[in-house]
Amino acid sequence: MRRRKLLFLVTEDWYFCSHRLPVARAAHAAGFEVIVATRVRAHGDRIRQEGFAVHSIAWRRRGDGLLGAYRAISEIAQVYRAEQPDLIHHIALKPVLFGGIARRLAFGASADAPVVVDAITGFGSAFSHTSLAGRLRRLWLGLYLRLMKGRERWIIVQNEEDRAALAKAMADRARIVMIKGSGIDTTHFSPIPDPGSAVVTVAVVSRMLRAKGVLDAIAATRLLRERGLPIELRLAGPTDPDNRGSLNAEFLTSLSAEPGIRWLGPVADVRTVWRCAAIALLPSTYGEGVPKALLEAAACARPIIATDVPGCREVVRPGETGILVPPRDIPRLAAAIAELACDSGRRATMGRAGRALIEHAFAENIVAQETLAIYETALHEKARQ
Repeated sequence: MRRRKLLFLVTEDWYFCSHRLPVARAAHAAGFEVIVATRVRAHGDRIRQEGFAVHSIAWRRRGDGLLGAYRAISEIAQVYRAEQPDLIHHIALKPVLFGGIARRLAFGASADAPVVVDAITGFGSAFSHTSLAGRLRRLWLGLYLRLMKGRERWIIVQNEEDRAALAKAMADRARIVMIKGSGIDTTHFSPIPDPGSAVVTVAVVSRMLRAKGVLDAIAATRLLRERGLPIELRLAGPTDPDNRGSLNAEFLTSLSAEPGIRWLGPVADVRTVWRCAAIALLPSTYGEGVPKALLEAAACARPIIATDVPGCREVVRPGETGILVPPRDIPRLAAAIAELACDSGRRATMGRAGRALIEHAFAENIVAQETLAIYETALHEKARQ
């Protein structure tokens, strides 16, 4: 019998490798032929070495413009027609929107059209409730989901807030399923002892974006050092030219001239960060899906200080695995850092609780099996029609 075809539509090849490989591998082991359509930059060969076919899509996460969007959707539709997949997994909002339109162009209302699983990995700052543009984008997304709804479409969300928001936009709420995060390799990311240094290092592991709260982390660190607390901040992650909110490399490099703050740039293995840093920090100013950087930190037994926003709440259980603070509240952020910096015992207790939470709810085998269950349910339902 022909192997069933599973096609992933993802914006960037690096994102597929960092967030979707466990599910793709599990699907391949379960008998699926796996195809990846993405912007290919540096990871195409790695994806092919996994035994997956690769289609390069000429798009970016942002800034395609109307002509670029038309070209990308046409290109995606051509891939769909050529591959004739049984199931398409759209990862994140842009693939959901572009891929949904491309599927309609490629197959129309045909009964042979592939089943779709849409993964909403967080609405991000572009869909913020606090701006008129963000509210309009949410209205447009809701309209799109109503137009595209059907028995062949399932939606995966990563946190309760996103599920509630989408439930308002869809009639068939039973097709919204929550799977928390992308999965963590709990063998690779294992507990790391607290550095035990007199100078406590906190670290932000993320893209260097204003919306990730990088500037707030810098401000809180400066405030604590002015008060004489021995705190150092490490910023680990790349800039993101495709994102309007990215800090530039010149500014980040200049921070190294300031005592106690250093930008490490892209880090291939974040375990090296947690060998030196005792506390994980992510003061995001907007809701996320479930930040993988926090999952990795918790797996390494690091306590977490994060903002009280969707996604971060899934990982940080206040007083148990970390501390939540209001967004953009630098004094509260500094107070939380000081609280944990001065209490190594509490850091250790929170670190153990965070590790247990990862093993129980966020391990990659759990996420992979939950995702495969959605695939099978969707395909079985289509076969009965």
